[in-house]
Amino acid sequence: MPTAIVHIDADVARIPEVAEQIASTPGVAEVYSVTGDTDIVALVRVKQHEDLASVIPDAIGKIPGVKRLRTYLAFREFSQGDLDAAYNLGLD
Repeated sequence: MPTAIVHIDADVARIPEVAEQIASTPGVAEVYSVTGDTDIVALVRVKQHEDLASVIPDAIGKIPGVKRLRTYLAFREFSQGDLDAAYNLGLD
């Protein structure tokens, strides 16, 4: 499943509303208001690589209050469940 991590700069006065609209966008799995160089981080998960275009620039990028997007495509997922399975030798 193609996954993208999207850093979103937003109008500071509209961060909560922008984040809520992003969270309600189909294909968006998680949304976080964060500290640092960006205002919002969204995790986008879609069925096909081509679907990223309809979610990120076509939907998120057009939400009023969004100023800038920086998108990072994930190569591999290293969640705790995946790591546990990878190192499980079947010994109890």
